[in-house]
Amino acid sequence: MTTPGNRDQDSTAKAGDCCGHTPAKEDLASAPDQDVAECPVMVGTPVLKSQAEELGLYRDHDGQRYWLCCDSCGPLFDADPERYATA
Repeated sequence: MTTPGNRDQDSTAKAGDCCGHTPAKEDLASAPDQDVAECPVMVGTPVLKSQAEELGLYRDHDGQRYWLCCDSCGPLFDADPERYATA
């Protein structure tokens, strides 16, 4: 497993692909627009809000909810929420 800082070592991960944790293309294609967000930590990585909610992959900051693509993004967001909330 890789972390966002060293994902080059994971042959399955691509830029904006947070360790390969992206929703299936079929799920993205069939999801309503309001259920799709972008991870604020791994910019460019799509997130299905409903899946993130089920997995607890979200943070609330200053009255706004942010959905995360994977467990690795939670501690990064928590350490500097202002950085990611304005991204």
